[in-house]
Amino acid sequence: MARLVAFLGSINVGGNRIRMVDLVTTLTDAGFREVSTVTASGNVIFTDDREPAMLEVQLESLVERAFGFRSCAMVRTADEINYAIDANPFHGTGPQHGSDKMVHSIFLSQQPDRSAVDALIEDHAAKGSERLALGNRVLFLDYVHGAGVSSLSNKVLERRLRCKGTARNMTSLKRILGKMVA
Repeated sequence: MARLVAFLGSINVGGNRIRMVDLVTTLTDAGFREVSTVTASGNVIFTDDREPAMLEVQLESLVERAFGFRSCAMVRTADEINYAIDANPFHGTGPQHGSDKMVHSIFLSQQPDRSAVDALIEDHAAKGSERLALGNRVLFLDYVHGAGVSSLSNKVLERRLRCKGTARNMTSLKRILGKMVA
């Protein structure tokens, strides 16, 4: 049995309110084991041996049926979370690295075309100070001045990259990883 995390998009933002206790109950009732949440933003840790892609579809369906709105689900292992932290070129120390609250790893439903990422980076270069880089099914993004003032919203990124995604900052990822391996 693997310890996994599901990142659920659009949870407790834009009117999509869910109490974490209700989310845990819904997943436990659906057969997920050892379910817990980290913060109130749709980070669910659980134990399972099924394929992550199948779990993503099931989680999206559960959220829609139980709570009445569509959410994306990205299921990852502790190794993948560690990669999303360590491989993020904008995370770390020194003047070229951003703060843990501004540096994000955006978990993607699939690997986007490199040409789509390159076009996004080129098009955005003159529009904002954000920095972007592509990893393995993850987009690394330093929002520099904050996600709330950036034109690189989740909707823009999904449209440009032609895949779903949900972001977590380094502070959250470190907390989640700590709970997964504890």
